[in-house]
Amino acid sequence: MARNEPTQAAEDARETLGTDTGSPARRKAVRYAVPVAIAGVAAATIGLVPALAKSGDPDLPKITAQDLIAKVAQSDVQQLSGTVKVTTDLGLPGLPGGASLGSLGEGMAKGGKEGAKGGSPDATTSPQAKLAELASGSHTLRVAADGPDKQRMSIVEQAAEYSVVRNGDQVWAYDSATNTVHHSTAPRDAAGAKHGAGPQEFKDASPQELAKKALAAADDTTSVTVDGTAKVAGRDAYQLVVKPKADESTVGAVRIAVDAKTGLPLKFTLTPKSGGKAVVDAAFTKVDFGKPAASTFDFTPPKGAKVTEDKHENRAPEGRKGGHEGGLADGLPGANGANVIGKSWTSIAEFKAPTGTDKAAKGGSLGKNAGAAGSLLDSLGTKVSGSFGSGHVFSTRLVNVLVTDDGTVYAGAVTKEALVKAAK
Repeated sequence: MARNEPTQAAEDARETLGTDTGSPARRKAVRYAVPVAIAGVAAATIGLVPALAKSGDPDLPKITAQDLIAKVAQSDVQQLSGTVKVTTDLGLPGLPGGASLGSLGEGMAKGGKEGAKGGSPDATTSPQAKLAELASGSHTLRVAADGPDKQRMSIVEQAAEYSVVRNGDQVWAYDSATNTVHHSTAPRDAAGAKHGAGPQEFKDASPQELAKKALAAADDTTSVTVDGTAKVAGRDAYQLVVKPKADESTVGAVRIAVDAKTGLPLKFTLTPKSGGKAVVDAAFTKVDFGKPAASTFDFTPPKGAKVTEDKHENRAPEGRKGGHEGGLADGLPGANGANVIGKSWTSIAEFKAPTGTDKAAKGGSLGKNAGAAGSLLDSLGTKVSGSFGSGHVFSTRLVNVLVTDDGTVYAGAVTKEALVKAAK
């Protein structure tokens, strides 16, 4: 089939998404924040496989992939409320006794809550810490927004609720399980201007943010097609499918359900190349585009709550060091300021392991000098060697991480072989 000429709307979308070759937005780091490992993709010129939406239920007008991307880019929904279900299954390695690293992480988080009751609540009440709990299992989020400086997002649990509320430049995080509050002001950029987005940590986990940043990868390394229609949260939607072409990528496909009327992504599903169920599935189960009540964004610390003030200077994060801009490696734990090797779907973050990891790894095999801890790492990881020396590769269904014996970490949504080749 001959290539369709992009419409003016598609040309405008390139600039909006930062995919135009000369666009200043292309030079910014684009964050793609999927819990625990997925974040950021660099943008270049859109090279799409033209396709028309198939007939389906609901019956919607046909649309090209280019124009559907333009519809997402031009979506400007300022007001909404609803419920989002987020399910994450990275397929973390199992531990002796049938436990998994995912369940271990959840247990540590719960233990942290208990510790917060009699100690420092800041470690578990801050939005940054709470976001880590979305790294595994299923979670229900209630969301509401009224413009760029009024948002409320809550994680609803069986007997508790964790909420982050932004009203103007005031940001409150409240954990009902521990009756603790974390208070901060909205971040500012280097020029002192307030950011319009927030609470950013939870906003990045929404279907619309995940989708927009995934679409920034729609360059010549990507196939983008329209694959029928669907009903999501009671609304008509088109199905957009994004697939990396690179053999090194462990991403199978990203499927995005786009609201036919507003262009808002209603559902985001990422499946690994190895097959099986989705690694990340974030979808609205209910959505209303009406203006939320003003009281939705009011917050007063409950009586007896312990309030922790954020003592850090609230400024926008600075760009990463070296390498290419953006990529799936951006946003990995510990990767802030990392060197990024490669770009787009095959980007790899290179950074030093957290303090202590290099000491455990020093002297050859991780298991050689680390006792029981080294034996555990040996059982979880795969020993590898290359021009860098030796190390271990730890794998999930999507992300692979190489830790060399000198404490250097290489991580990305790429194959083990790609990590070993990139290491030096």
